[in-house]
Amino acid sequence: MTAAVATGSRWTKRFHPAEDAPVRLVCLPHAGGAAGFWFPLSEALAPAVETLAVQYPGRQDRRAEPGLDDIEDLADGIVRALVPLLDERPLALFGHSMGAVLAYEAARRLEHEVGAPPVALIVSGRRAPCRIREEAVHLKSDQDLVAELRELGGTGPELLDDPDVMRLLLPGIRRDYRAIETYRHRPGREPSCPITVLTGADDPRTTVAEAGDWKRHTTGRCTLEVFPGGHFFLGEHTAGIARLVTARLLPSAR
Repeated sequence: MTAAVATGSRWTKRFHPAEDAPVRLVCLPHAGGAAGFWFPLSEALAPAVETLAVQYPGRQDRRAEPGLDDIEDLADGIVRALVPLLDERPLALFGHSMGAVLAYEAARRLEHEVGAPPVALIVSGRRAPCRIREEAVHLKSDQDLVAELRELGGTGPELLDDPDVMRLLLPGIRRDYRAIETYRHRPGREPSCPITVLTGADDPRTTVAEAGDWKRHTTGRCTLEVFPGGHFFLGEHTAGIARLVTARLLPSAR
């Protein structure tokens, strides 16, 4: 993987600069994820769409910073980092799993607090914010937390089987799970941008019906796309998702 190009913010990484792209896509990773999760999609989208991948505090090159265990605080930090980019070109948001909720909360803030609505919101691997499941993975033992990660399939077995690596990673993963599991949707104004919802047909954490209820969270259009696969179906369909994202975004950039 090539090194990221500096973006001027600790919060974002640019793997494939595309200065002539008419639209910029900000991608937010899942619980325990990092900016590098988005490298394959960034590569597939360039140069038509420029991708910025969000790096949460407390991991990788930001590991010396205190992590955050609250969705609202994370969304506030993300929006502050995005404000300097708003006068450059149209901006869209794409979040997976926990990142989907963060992308949604960032979209609300950008439109109703900053006055700069994103042109599109793409969410994947997450039920609609109005759909609540009582979950407490963040309270499980380290062993059970590793078992949860193994079931979802987004973490390589070479990491899960290395106790020294997991000892370093688990506090941040647990913090992310605490953030998303304690999040509750605040009633209020919803984004007006269109929402594209992507979900895996066999995702054990999100049913197709739960994903479909994202339509309640926009005053604009909402479309649902179901892919074969589980929670991390994105990795199996990078080329197809890149085509879908490009088709959704480029008309909005004209």
